[in-house]
Amino acid sequence: MSIATTTHLNFRGTARQALEFYGSVFQGEVTLATYADFGMPAGLPGADEVVFGQVENAEGFRLMAYDIPGSDRDGAATAGTTTRQNGMTLTDRSFFQSLRADSLDELTPLWDALADGASIIEPLAASPWSPGFGMLTDRFGVTWVLDVRAAYAG
Repeated sequence: MSIATTTHLNFRGTARQALEFYGSVFQGEVTLATYADFGMPAGLPGADEVVFGQVENAEGFRLMAYDIPGSDRDGAATAGTTTRQNGMTLTDRSFFQSLRADSLDELTPLWDALADGASIIEPLAASPWSPGFGMLTDRFGVTWVLDVRAAYAG
């Protein structure tokens, strides 16, 4: 049996834009359906928002998202902040999205794309545990931890 986890992001009116952005970053196919597609009358507020959305690519990357029905439209995926102070990352977020690659050459283009409009918490650089590690909060409020898989002595 194979078990895989998929992050499901909750947005406040910006799920479509986020899915299209992630689709371009990860070269994935975007699939989405609106509340109207599932029977909400087209004239009601929120009918054109995303009730189901996902990005999936041939390499196995998958992300799901939707717009929280009836929520305030602030665009954030989650409330909270993430900052770097005195050498420590401080956060009140309930999750980070982790992205791991086999090499820095593979990871760097993804970092560069996600960094567009992002707040950099920790720049992508070598760390004691990885040949490349970085953390950022993207333009949609999602905090990403990116690293290069390290070979551990064991």
